[in-house]
Amino acid sequence: MSAAPEPDGEARELVCQAVALPSVSGEEGPLARFLVEWMAARGFRAHVDEAGNAVGERGHGPLTVVLLGHIDTVPGDIPVRVEDGLLYGRGSVDAKGSFCAFVAAVAALPETALAGARFICVGATEEEAPSSRGARHALRVYTPDLVLIGEPSGWEGLTLGYKGRLALRVRVAKDNFHTAGEGTSAADDLAEAWFRVREWAAGTAGEGVFGAVQATIQHLSSSADGLMQVAEGTFGLRLPPGLTPAGVEETLRDLLAGLPVTLTFGGHETAVRHPRDNALTRALRVAIRERGGRPVFKVKTGTSDMNVVAEHWPVPTVAYGPGDSALDHTPNEHLDLAEYDQAVAVLTSALTRLAGARPA
Repeated sequence: MSAAPEPDGEARELVCQAVALPSVSGEEGPLARFLVEWMAARGFRAHVDEAGNAVGERGHGPLTVVLLGHIDTVPGDIPVRVEDGLLYGRGSVDAKGSFCAFVAAVAALPETALAGARFICVGATEEEAPSSRGARHALRVYTPDLVLIGEPSGWEGLTLGYKGRLALRVRVAKDNFHTAGEGTSAADDLAEAWFRVREWAAGTAGEGVFGAVQATIQHLSSSADGLMQVAEGTFGLRLPPGLTPAGVEETLRDLLAGLPVTLTFGGHETAVRHPRDNALTRALRVAIRERGGRPVFKVKTGTSDMNVVAEHWPVPTVAYGPGDSALDHTPNEHLDLAEYDQAVAVLTSALTRLAGARPA
């Protein structure tokens, strides 16, 4: 049993070329077309769908496996280069590396696996935007039996859940007054709203960080024009399982009642946590051990397209992909190509096993 697969030149070239093509949310077209061409040249039934997703299918068996990754990135120009086996570039970890590992693995599947299952790779658009356009389109088109979400977990990691989220925008507008007078300023009222939200969140302790509400200030501003004062703030809330965005919205409206504030809510995503033991997790665990690894289950405090599709696809689901998620969105984002090789090998073996075929 080898712990270090031989580098696959085609698979590495795929991820290097994908990272070299900029694809900020809403501008994924050139990358989607490149991925479709790559897949079509290797036997996929491939196309760009109406949401701009890069879609490729192989296999014709009764089991349907959707491998959903996202191909968009946040802004930020990181010179693309390979140094000491590390691929630097925006999206190398989040999450072109994961989707390219999906595509490379499906491209390497033997005919026996293709007879047992239908594998659908969806390189989704706008995951980094509030719209999640690509995933929302995919959930209306496909009815999978098993789902893999392309997000960095480390090649030995299996991510079972993500927290939910809610964004709260608070606005205060009131007549200007002399600061020596009585009363509160617009900024005072905004600060009081934040103190109440923060205190409520601190009282929701649960199972570690994943079981509690995390509250952060994402934006603050205050201005006056001589007649009016305006203060605005955006508070971000990460929600654990058991707290729905709608329920938290109602709680916060009650909590801030009486303050002269206008509230606007957005970014509603419900937390999700999938079971540890099913056919998908078993196949991945066996494949990780075949490579000399030790499978580790994880939950994440962020959100992903797993949150978007979970309600509509109530089937075994795992997020998997190479890379360290601590590097997401950072100026130092980079992917260890040896780890990428391991992830491709793990996926190839696990998908073969799931299709009822014997891994090579």
